[in-house]
Amino acid sequence: MTVKMTAQKRESNNKNSALTELRAKGDVPGVVYGFKTETTPVTVSEIELIKTLRESGRNGVISLEIDGTAKNVVLSDYQMDALKGSFKHVDFLAINMSDELEVAVAVHLTGESAGEKEGGFITQPNREVNVRVKPSDIPDALEVDTTELAIGETITVGDIRGTVSYEILDEDDFILVSATAPRTQDELDELETVSDEDAEPEVVGSEDSKEEEK
Repeated sequence: MTVKMTAQKRESNNKNSALTELRAKGDVPGVVYGFKTETTPVTVSEIELIKTLRESGRNGVISLEIDGTAKNVVLSDYQMDALKGSFKHVDFLAINMSDELEVAVAVHLTGESAGEKEGGFITQPNREVNVRVKPSDIPDALEVDTTELAIGETITVGDIRGTVSYEILDEDDFILVSATAPRTQDELDELETVSDEDAEPEVVGSEDSKEEEK
């Protein structure tokens, strides 16, 4: 589903004062570029941007209207304000709906694994996969069923490649999820000992230090 959003052209002014003023009004500076599109500085309402991304998802196709002309775009990149949690800048990539795109898709785990039932732990070393797919077929996420995953086993891209209708670009040995055994009490005690040793500070001004200074 394509979600609609409006953008306004803006002057290509990269001065911090001008950008700060835009953000203070609730707007986000950005740029549109790509398929049959000249690089165009724009602004979008942050409220509308957040609402649109909630509807379309991170990789969803957006019908972006600029001065009465709509373009199919995807969110190519963005910058966030780490303190405020707000958008600082967005990049929109204009696309041809007939051409395939390379995008990152989130990996979502489903089911309670056999390893967890045995007291083990699930680890997810990679939370995204890279795929090549037409814009209209971009999945919201890659769902990985962990139900049969026992302790000591892993699920890799090679295990699920044939279960999806699009091309996964990562290698077959790219690990998506593992089931590991719980640590023994001896292992926990050893970790605690190492942690205590690392945490022991050097006492500034101690007799040894004073002796070394002499």
